[in-house]
Amino acid sequence: MNFNFLSPVADSVVAHNELLSQQSLGKKMTIHSKQLGIPDLDDVQLAIIGVLENRNDVDFLGEEFNINEIRKALYALFPGNWHTQIADLGDIQKGETVEDTYFALKTAVSLLIQKNIIPIIIGGSQDLTYPMYRAYDSLMPMVNIVNVDSKFDLGDSNKPIKNNSFVGKVILDQPYNLFNYASIGYQTYYNSQEEIDLMDKLYFESYRLGQVSNNVTMVEPVLRDANIVSIDLNVVKASEVSSKQKSSPNGLDGKEICAISRYAGISNKVSSFGIFEYKPSQDDEITASLISQMLWYFIEGVNFRVKDDDFLNDDNYQKFTTLVDLQELVFYKSMKTQRWWIEIPFLEEVNNKLKRHTLLPCMHQDYLDACNNVVPERWYKAFQKNCV
Repeated sequence: MNFNFLSPVADSVVAHNELLSQQSLGKKMTIHSKQLGIPDLDDVQLAIIGVLENRNDVDFLGEEFNINEIRKALYALFPGNWHTQIADLGDIQKGETVEDTYFALKTAVSLLIQKNIIPIIIGGSQDLTYPMYRAYDSLMPMVNIVNVDSKFDLGDSNKPIKNNSFVGKVILDQPYNLFNYASIGYQTYYNSQEEIDLMDKLYFESYRLGQVSNNVTMVEPVLRDANIVSIDLNVVKASEVSSKQKSSPNGLDGKEICAISRYAGISNKVSSFGIFEYKPSQDDEITASLISQMLWYFIEGVNFRVKDDDFLNDDNYQKFTTLVDLQELVFYKSMKTQRWWIEIPFLEEVNNKLKRHTLLPCMHQDYLDACNNVVPERWYKAFQKNCV
């Protein structure tokens, strides 16, 4: 496989890794270095790539950055009882144009997914989610994106793509592959009423910061249904990060963002994961440390994946049927993991995107609500989207 556009991990980081304990994560990974070149990917399940592109940041002032501190912090952590092989493939440098960087990232993500390797992207501006999404064009017909962010990033799709408007491009640019977009941790005062209304109109999902902080487990079904998970570090509150990274006094705390990263890892569907808007500064240890722990939890989650959505064998699940407003709702509960799903019915007369009964991840609480004659919101939105 041709990854010539990847530059090796900095010598200083490789040297730092040599001094670490033999049990550390850095010693268990294969690393793209100047001396050894790009590692063999035959047994690799996870691949880390840095993307040093931030020119489409609306606040871009020409500054350069690297992710060396994140690598040092990650390498120094100790792995869990993991069975996955991890490779650090180095960095995609800024291309001649931003489009060149996009093309390199799209190519890398597409090649890795085809090899059943999950790309973990650590990047500059969050518009890099767009080429990650485009990597799926030839891989699957419909894609679900989860954006963990204080803003929706819908923006004006008629204007050039920026880190605060990339979702508009995802929705409106052909080919139309987006099935569901969900935003986790948004803060209402950072989003215009028009954007909030548009999210509703398109039957996209949005979870306010307060809801998520109140019960972080509520986002697990959303992440279970995602193909791409993109995290904007500005969703983390200022007290958790270093000076240049601070963006809002309110936001998710370290434990919550790590829990979300772990849910993303556990999801059988998530095939690419990105952390964006990293802004290094002199007192950077704390942000680099937080990102390394988020990565650790994502990798931990991947190692705990369980195939529990095989509903062909009756022994694997329990089925529950309930009636809500004359609508029959069918729930499934995995005997292996106790996770829940709800069936979205197939509409014969509608030329819908789903050509079969589809199971939507949900929570036990959704079943309890349905028993009390309350239609689960996730089911309603998915059903409406199917009718469009």
